[in-house]
Amino acid sequence: MYKIAITAGHYRYTSGKRCLKKLDKNETREWVLNDRIADKIEQLLKGYEGYSLIRTDDTTGETAVEVKDRVKKANDFGADIYISIHHNAGVLGGKGGGIVAYTYTKVSAQTTEWQKELYDALIKHTGLKGNRATPLAKSNLQECRETKMPAVLLELGFMDSQTDVPIILTEDYAEACATAICEVIVKRSGLKKKSVEDKRSLYRVQVGAFYVKSNAEALAKELKAKGYSATIKEEAVK
Repeated sequence: MYKIAITAGHYRYTSGKRCLKKLDKNETREWVLNDRIADKIEQLLKGYEGYSLIRTDDTTGETAVEVKDRVKKANDFGADIYISIHHNAGVLGGKGGGIVAYTYTKVSAQTTEWQKELYDALIKHTGLKGNRATPLAKSNLQECRETKMPAVLLELGFMDSQTDVPIILTEDYAEACATAICEVIVKRSGLKKKSVEDKRSLYRVQVGAFYVKSNAEALAKELKAKGYSATIKEEAVK
């Protein structure tokens, strides 16, 4: 059983974590963007078997879950991969931005492979390459440092970027991100698609068949009197 840990970064009321007002009148919260993608990943993975998945954030967004608690939950679960979903800031209302994938500063080759494959898939599906000097970045992030499994933190666009905001707010972008992440998870974990369920069958019960119509009518009347549904069908006999 392959074990997957997904987390939507922050929570609904994290101070300052929202889209720039002049670019988004609703000032959409980062957690809302993160959670939407996490939810879509979960839905896509339901088409596969051979895995178990946990969310280490509060999926209602109402409670702040500390990073140390998220990490502990993933470690206790024995996850094989940890993916943290975020959206970035730092363009200060300017242009540019794009996707950045982070790992801890010292990681295994397996983690580096996860990082690159996730980044490449996200760029392929979204086109949001941006202008970051190091889109495959390393940083002393607690989530990536203290997890016992390969961990990648994804910054899926900038919430204060003139370029990114109109894109990251869309449903299509969230779908594309989830599709990219799910694609890599399935490939690297070897998950198999669920078999298509058999079509439903309808079973009919026949009580009798008569050459004389009056006999058929008499039986139909008797069945109806007893509360059964009865229909007479005429068929040509060769």
